[in-house]
Amino acid sequence: MNRPPLSVQHRRRFRRFRFLLSTLILLGLVWAGGFIWYVDIIPTAVDEPDRKTDAIVVLTGGSERLPEGRRLLTRQLARKLFISGVYRGVEVDELLSAGKADPRLVSCCVVLGHVAENTRGNAQETAVWVYEEGYKSLRIVTANYHMPRSLLEFRSLMPDVEIIAHPVFPDNVKVDSWWRWPGSASLIASEYNKFLFASLRNYILRLLPDGDRANLHGPAPTPDPSGQDYSASNRPAQKSG
Repeated sequence: MNRPPLSVQHRRRFRRFRFLLSTLILLGLVWAGGFIWYVDIIPTAVDEPDRKTDAIVVLTGGSERLPEGRRLLTRQLARKLFISGVYRGVEVDELLSAGKADPRLVSCCVVLGHVAENTRGNAQETAVWVYEEGYKSLRIVTANYHMPRSLLEFRSLMPDVEIIAHPVFPDNVKVDSWWRWPGSASLIASEYNKFLFASLRNYILRLLPDGDRANLHGPAPTPDPSGQDYSASNRPAQKSG
């Protein structure tokens, strides 16, 4: 079979290259537009700072989050403080001792979740606990740049629970002038990419029967051999032998 003339091959290659380049440029523009939108929805203040909820949930991973959750509990804005994503073996007293928390408040009202390893895990771990306790409202404490993805994950698993965002504002993340700070720009872009992935995953899960919410209303999970999934100072985690 005769091959087309060389000039025809070059034109075909150029058209394919032009199509690929145009597609990449279009995708880049869509991503950039979405990124600007994402930066715009990062909270800049705390809404309803005095409103009471059934529980406060702190997502570990930032130095400002736990002190803020403890302060909210001290103000009696919730019945319980749930700290999600704590490393196994870390007790409530050890985690809160640096802040000189009231031992009586810690004993009655602070619960640790030891299971979560990421934001989706935070949402799953919290959802199981919330449905076990029968709570109907939550206040989520996490960093402002992390809040959109956290709300996406929590609301996808607990659509019948009222969730209030309570962001903290790390000094090292410059959301207002992110373009002047490469570290902040990189962090926010990474969060935006994770937000896109989480949105796509949740959309696909919604097409499935029950998605991944089937076990959230079921019995409490079987305790891990190395320690219970949840612990408080009045319910200490078991230590492994």
